[in-house]
Amino acid sequence: MRSPDTPDAADPGLSISALERLQVQVHGQEGAPPAGTVRSDTLAAEVPVALVFNGISHAVMMATPRDLEDFALGFALSEGILDRAEDCRGIEVEAIDARAAGLPEGMPGIEVRLEISTRSFERLKGRRRSMAGRTGCGICGVESFAALDLSAQPVAPRDWIARVDLPTVLRAFAALPAQQALNREAGSIHAAGWADLEGRLLAVLEDVGRHNALDKLLGRLARADLLAAPGFVLMSSRGSHELVRKCARLGIAAMATISAPTAMGVRVALLDGVRLWGLCRAPRGVLYAPGAGAG
Repeated sequence: MRSPDTPDAADPGLSISALERLQVQVHGQEGAPPAGTVRSDTLAAEVPVALVFNGISHAVMMATPRDLEDFALGFALSEGILDRAEDCRGIEVEAIDARAAGLPEGMPGIEVRLEISTRSFERLKGRRRSMAGRTGCGICGVESFAALDLSAQPVAPRDWIARVDLPTVLRAFAALPAQQALNREAGSIHAAGWADLEGRLLAVLEDVGRHNALDKLLGRLARADLLAAPGFVLMSSRGSHELVRKCARLGIAAMATISAPTAMGVRVALLDGVRLWGLCRAPRGVLYAPGAGAG
């Protein structure tokens, strides 16, 4: 399992690339003229993606236009809209031109339409939550403190949890840059990866938003029936509480992040029994929560 080799490829059937190339003017380089130097630069695409469930738009997220079926399924599962991947009957992805989407010229949108089970849809309609997501935003649109949904969702204890140790975590992080194809081109894109208990990196999904990257990974794992497999998530970001919660909700027992977690991220990990590593930068890393089953 890995991302496609062509870094700027969009999803099949989409005409919107994950990367954009623009002419820019660089100033301050040694030997350059006072007016600067013109060159081509590569930037990450950031596109409004509407998630539509049984014909009703539920959320609009700013996302990288790739792996959007994985993203939609992972979002639906990690946000509790679906209980299991089988509750999704089908997914369609369609690019919408700017005029039809009511967006400024040159800013197209994407609709991802999911057909979900009647039980899931009835529950969705009963939720009083409407989200207009921004890049890096995890809880936009909640209406009350209770809507944050911070109650415990403990993962099952794992007898292998202690094997997610520092050497294993660092081995996976060492392999991550080579699989960050989009970030290598644009330099502004997060990654979520899945590694086994040997630290082998088996899947990497990328997006301008860290939450989106994780949802893409969770969707990919769900479609491959690997959510219960031994292993851990690694993130090119901090360990915020909503990332930990998304993993716990789907039974992922361990997470490692390249930056430090937030204090609430650690509290949620302890509450839910998720093993949480942070500041994973060789040769060191910090174990903030041991995880259920660590003894």
